[in-house]
Amino acid sequence: MSGKARKWMAVQFGGPEALRSIEVDVPEPGPGHVTIAVRGVGMNPADAKHIAPGQDPGLLPLSIGFEVAGVVTALGPGTEFASGGGAVGDEVVASQVTGGYATAITARASSVFAKPAALSFPQAANLLLAGTTAAELLHRSGARAGETVLLHGAAGAVGNSVLQQARLLGIRVVGTASRANFGFVAQFGGTPVEYGTGLPDRVRAAATEGIAAALDTVGSREAGDVSLALVADRSRVVTIADAPRAQADGYVFIGASNPESGPFRARARSRVLDLARRGGLVVPMAATFPFEDAPAAFKLLTSPHPPGKIALVNQTWSTRPDQREARSRT
Repeated sequence: MSGKARKWMAVQFGGPEALRSIEVDVPEPGPGHVTIAVRGVGMNPADAKHIAPGQDPGLLPLSIGFEVAGVVTALGPGTEFASGGGAVGDEVVASQVTGGYATAITARASSVFAKPAALSFPQAANLLLAGTTAAELLHRSGARAGETVLLHGAAGAVGNSVLQQARLLGIRVVGTASRANFGFVAQFGGTPVEYGTGLPDRVRAAATEGIAAALDTVGSREAGDVSLALVADRSRVVTIADAPRAQADGYVFIGASNPESGPFRARARSRVLDLARRGGLVVPMAATFPFEDAPAAFKLLTSPHPPGKIALVNQTWSTRPDQREARSRT
């Protein structure tokens, strides 16, 4: 075994009260695998959905967390990162892992990439799930340079990445947000409009050239209604949050139940990372928490909070899992 790690598991379905910290063995990496001393744990709404009530109790206990950033402590024989090369001591980001709420993990090398130097560990740990989802929204809508799109939920994590990627592509975005978040939306190139009664008229006033496509990260009835009212071509209305409405009304849902989404997002990881390396894509942070405070971080994740991502930070780490005296602070 490579050593021991602390790991947060869900021992029941629910919220932060479901989480328990346990000690686990970290497997030695075989061919095609990499062991990572985790420095930052990305937190996503998908984490809460993963342990939401109403599921089969036979699934418990559940590992939680899908993306991390950290330092490589071991590689399996003949193994390279998905981005190529790789050595002990390299800083990496790993996405679509299992059980990321841990101080160390052994993950498939196909999920491991060199960390963009421009990003901190908490930022890098929050880059890929939101970034590849945003890339798929833009791709599936057919949005192209010179067009204007409507984005529901522009102040959210996926919405923020849509704003940044659209700006790089020459696409104008009119984005819904609360008035308190107008400045945040505008900072990343969006034209903010307040959601609520009268939204279609406010969007038309903000985009007299017309709306070519609509991207929904919210899943509200209003988002669906307004999208359909403003975009005639339903193949250019895309949601990540309302699969039943999309199926009923003939527009596009992307996500776990869409067989095209997983392969697209896997391919998109390299491009999203490259954008971050070149400084074209940043990750605004709302808060970071010590690894030991995962329940408090999870409570914030599942509550209204300022725009930006949330991360757990492992403040005690080592270049080898059995050398616990080596310490570093993010």
